[in-house]
Amino acid sequence: MRTAKAARAAMETVAVILQEPQHLELSRIDLVEPGEEDVVVDVEWSGISTGTERLLWSGAMPPFPGMGYPLVPGYESVGRVASAGKGAKLSVGERVFVPGASCFGKIRGLFGGAASRLVVKSRRVIPVKESLEEQGVLMALAATAYHAIAVPNAILPDLIVGHGVLGRLLARIAVAKGGSPVVWETNAARRDGAEGYTVVGPADDDRKDYRAIYDVSGDAGLLDMLIARLSPGGEVVLAGFYSAPLSFAFPPAFMREARIRVAAEWRPEDLVETRSLIETRALSLTGLITHREAPERAAYAYETAFNDPSCLKMILDWRATT
Repeated sequence: MRTAKAARAAMETVAVILQEPQHLELSRIDLVEPGEEDVVVDVEWSGISTGTERLLWSGAMPPFPGMGYPLVPGYESVGRVASAGKGAKLSVGERVFVPGASCFGKIRGLFGGAASRLVVKSRRVIPVKESLEEQGVLMALAATAYHAIAVPNAILPDLIVGHGVLGRLLARIAVAKGGSPVVWETNAARRDGAEGYTVVGPADDDRKDYRAIYDVSGDAGLLDMLIARLSPGGEVVLAGFYSAPLSFAFPPAFMREARIRVAAEWRPEDLVETRSLIETRALSLTGLITHREAPERAAYAYETAFNDPSCLKMILDWRATT
């Protein structure tokens, strides 16, 4: 049962707001009134996505439902339940993962997770272990990687393109399921950190018999090169997010009878399965968060996340923000 004090406090938050492309600020804004099925979450950490959030920040995001400015970005938040409605099946004090929220009135919530406090439907959040702490922000990316592999009759990746956080998670999940993928990474500084798999530059790999190539690079210009590396009947899985149209030359794809599959965002069941992999230690999240900043330095944090090759994952620490 929420106290009157908690209800009043839940009506505002400090949030990162993209007023327009490349114009970011930290502002105190009003929250919507919590309903009976809502929880109010005091955010501890939120992650910055170098995929979709980079496109939002740069203005390169293609037309997308809910798109527009000003908006609150972010869909990778971890915090504690501060209050819960009568219909919410969560307890005050529980640590939860929040995949974004839409609780800011006229300010768009796409995806609405970069704020000190959130109002969200309880069915959208998932409890996580206390010990997970800041690594909980990686749940969305881990579930995205899991979703790419979890479709019926999917072949585990034997080649992954890109060794950022999503590529590393995809490789770790593949290894946990018995695979031994090769990972391509063009940036030599990002080739370390492999756990049970091999990372090489594309020029150092002459194989042309890959059965399943999973591309997480977001590079729309790679498709012809990837198709050329397939075995007959092989599959290219587009697991990144692409702002430019994709195309490919038909004859090489025809000769290989290539298949192309698009992996969309994770679903709730993927999040549950991913949590199980993490809790049973089949999937490690260590070594993926490399940079941390206070929300007051959000502008610097976003610039660093998008432009510093040494930054795998940047998170904002909201614990001192009120």
